Amino acid sequence: MEIAVCNSYHARLFKQILIQHPDGKSAFKVYYLSIIGRSQPQRYEWEYSPLPAQDFENNFVNKAFEGIGFVTAFPHITKVFRFSPQKETILDVQVLSTLDLTPFSEADSGAWHEFACYAEASLASQEYQFWAGAKSVPEYLAMFSSRDDFEVLQPDKLRRYWQS
Repeated sequence: MEIAVCNSYHARLFKQILIQHPDGKSAFKVYYLSIIGRSQPQRYEWEYSPLPAQDFENNFVNKAFEGIGFVTAFPHITKVFRFSPQKETILDVQVLSTLDLTPFSEADSGAWHEFACYAEASLASQEYQFWAGAKSVPEYLAMFSSRDDFEVLQPDKLRRYWQS
């Protein structure tokens, strides 16, 4: 197996908000996340992004995503997670370009597809716990993660292991 070199990974929460859509039903918690310490901070950190958070929010509302869920928005990639209308104990996910919320086009590497990076997986776990424990949608929407730091100490351990 060939293992690619991995960039450092230290994500931090930039801000979080609740976006309610004009349909009066759909609502998504948005977690703005930055990956700090990489070259090209304008690509990975909201503080340096050419896209203001308010523009992202306006675009998100205009796209009229339906459902209840949460969003992980990095300056370069956004994932929209919603509790599935077919089976609400399942999360559906869309992977989008943050700039215009169009489908994100990455090279397909075969049958494996990314579920989530560490920050997204951690937030997804908490959001599942909030969903499972809430007795109503408004109760769920009122709960936000208190995590604000997500660091992978050794992002190259798989490569080092495989090459040893």
